[in-house]
Amino acid sequence: MVSISCVVAVAVNADGRREVLGCDFVTTEDGAGWTSFLRGLVARGLAGVRLVTSDAHSGLVDAMASCLPGAVWQRCRTHFARNLLCRVPRASQDLVAMALRSIFAQPHARSVYRQHAMVVDQLHAHFPEAAEMLDGAKADILAFAAFPRAHWLKIWSNSPLERLNREIRRRTDVVGIFPNRQAIVRLVGAVLAEQDDEWQVARRYMSLERLAEARTEVIEGDVPDTEEEVRELVPAAV
Repeated sequence: MVSISCVVAVAVNADGRREVLGCDFVTTEDGAGWTSFLRGLVARGLAGVRLVTSDAHSGLVDAMASCLPGAVWQRCRTHFARNLLCRVPRASQDLVAMALRSIFAQPHARSVYRQHAMVVDQLHAHFPEAAEMLDGAKADILAFAAFPRAHWLKIWSNSPLERLNREIRRRTDVVGIFPNRQAIVRLVGAVLAEQDDEWQVARRYMSLERLAEARTEVIEGDVPDTEEEVRELVPAAV
């Protein structure tokens, strides 16, 4: 018996509807596996990707950079929060989680970066390891801020994909052990095809107007350009 991982890609197409791009089954989720998966999607016609939201899987970011030039990586805020709280004593986790959520509760991009800098400064006093992690992940967890505010809730985490993954696990756990690759492809493929069909007749996930905004460049001055500019914004919020 061999343990394998099922990797799935879901996107929002030009019509504003969610779509299952494809899936694959790999023995290890390393760079080679992700690169092969993404190259397969590109070979089938995937183009125009602006943002990729995922957990910090090993090798995925490098594979994305080589296969999807021009795309920005958004690290899932939910997974990042779990990793960050592991560096904080249990008694203080609720407080740190609240501070982290305040970053994502801001009304516009500049205040997001300002709040991030403030939270990093606050954590340095008592939780330097967590502060260092939060500061180092700034570009990854704040990539969403370069897109229209209306999309933030839908692009700063991969929770919709996680729900689909749970349904795949529920179906595959019933079987447990598959006799061959074709058997698991048939089962998982049927689950994904069913979900894709539902998405095509459901309400648009993103409006066409907001998608048009997302295709434009970031408004100059909306996102701070330098670390110094971010730090200059911090006193204004005190």
